[in-house]
Amino acid sequence: MTINNDKAQEEAGLSESARRHLWMHFTRLSSYSEHEVPIMVRGEGPYVWDSHGKRYLDGLAGLFVVQAGHGRQELANAAAKQASELAYFPLWSYAHVPAIKLAERLADLAPGDINRVFFTTGGSEAVESAFKLARQYFKLTGKPSKTKVISRDIAYHGTTMGALSITGVPSIKAPFEPLVPGAFKVANTNHFRCVECSHLDGCNLHCADDIERMINYEGADTVAAVFLEPVQNSGGCFTPAPGYFQRVREICDKYDVLLVSDDVICGFGRLGYYFGAQKFNFQPDMITIAKGMTSGYSPIGALLVSDRLVEPFLKETNTFLHGITFAGHPVSAAVALANLDIFEREDLLGHVRSNEDAFRTRLEGLKDIPIVGDVRGTGYFYGIELVKDRNSKETFSDEESERLLRGILSPRLFEEGLICRADDRGDPVIQLSPPLVAGVEQFDEIEGILRMVLEEASKHL
Repeated sequence: MTINNDKAQEEAGLSESARRHLWMHFTRLSSYSEHEVPIMVRGEGPYVWDSHGKRYLDGLAGLFVVQAGHGRQELANAAAKQASELAYFPLWSYAHVPAIKLAERLADLAPGDINRVFFTTGGSEAVESAFKLARQYFKLTGKPSKTKVISRDIAYHGTTMGALSITGVPSIKAPFEPLVPGAFKVANTNHFRCVECSHLDGCNLHCADDIERMINYEGADTVAAVFLEPVQNSGGCFTPAPGYFQRVREICDKYDVLLVSDDVICGFGRLGYYFGAQKFNFQPDMITIAKGMTSGYSPIGALLVSDRLVEPFLKETNTFLHGITFAGHPVSAAVALANLDIFEREDLLGHVRSNEDAFRTRLEGLKDIPIVGDVRGTGYFYGIELVKDRNSKETFSDEESERLLRGILSPRLFEEGLICRADDRGDPVIQLSPPLVAGVEQFDEIEGILRMVLEEASKHL
């Protein structure tokens, strides 16, 4: 009894300490004024356990990150081994073995002529680096007015000031305005709500042509790059229609605009391929990556760059005037290499492609619940859009969405042991992104919990 009491006191103390000192990201701190902060202490495979010993199915892979699953000892061993040999050295005019080997391996995996790797410590920094590289590249090639960038409505590309400017979610941008000028938004690929083609059998690629319209409106001589996720995360897993990226590639080539594929979420198996361009058969000029590169066991990110963009920097005194202290950290690079070994040995990409239909089938079965309007996504990356009326596609008001997502769904799903995302960046959605080691057993568990909680919510509403 004394041991249990001591443990309870320790847990209460940790929660209180978190309330007092820890500033959690994208979190309403007031949410925990009267509730304890959930504290995760252990993970294994697709599951995590909290400080009370309760098990949760990690249906979001941490934050679209833990591809190889929790508790992989060999990844921890890779980190320890590298830290004991060379814990840190910068990539500022020097190199170290893990960064060299990882850069070579990523270049081998990347599509087409993408052969150069600029390391960062995360996704926002990778996007920021792409933004800066696009501007400096055009200055070096005699087109200094090409400084503007285009991205899609509701799309999320990061939180640093440049990446936030590229982001298309007004609610998270407003507190930090004015942002970096010259970032413009175009239509996304949400076929469910598209006024141009949702009434048609298929997409008419108006969303792709909107990029050309924006380039012409702003002036082709002023636009440097287009930033697109292969599957748009924010808004709920918007997939591209057949031909979308091919049309975008044609537009970019026509106007000498760089195409950046933001694979921070979509890369490293989330869609069943290392990169989204391989899934949708297009060739980007740059690829931004992070998250799944180490399965979250150590922070890292990178910008992958085509040979032609590197070319001006190989001449004379030209230098990409950008750097990050911990970018390409030796420990993180070593973990990334070990993570890629797991991908190959266990064929995680093949596992996703073999099981994605089963995952989709379980989720589409939820369409018999009145508030489930649309199920969309691919690979191990899905969104479920919730509606007030399925026939008319009427969405919820802000007040109703708040009550649905934060008053009902988020607490109940967590209570039932499923970690996922219930969000309203756009229309209300539930997003699912389980570790790539998950299989049919976990799909059944996800479907069972979602069905119970969504049916409850439907009755409440």
